[in-house]
Amino acid sequence: MALLYFLAGVNHLWHPGFYLDIMPPWLPWPQALVLISGLLEMLLGVLLLIPVTRRMAAWGIILLLIAVFPANIQMLLNYVHQDNPGLWLAILRLPVQFLLIWWAYVFTK
Repeated sequence: MALLYFLAGVNHLWHPGFYLDIMPPWLPWPQALVLISGLLEMLLGVLLLIPVTRRMAAWGIILLLIAVFPANIQMLLNYVHQDNPGLWLAILRLPVQFLLIWWAYVFTK
């Protein structure tokens, strides 16, 4: 799990355009939000590895997953309007978010 979030954070910094494309238009400072969310993912991934910070990191991941959920909805809306062949991935991504929240919750105990 730690590696997943660390690499996801790196991907935010390496390919910010993908994340900028799915930012809801009503959110301010999209570039800053993509950068911040990527750095948080990297930090929380590292903190999961440290037993004393693991629980806090798991709660942080849960909060982050809730905070970025609007971007997943925006991605779905974008793909519907663009008739994107990856629409099925955008649809699948929504319930996967709930699985990821559950997985993080397991680390809060």
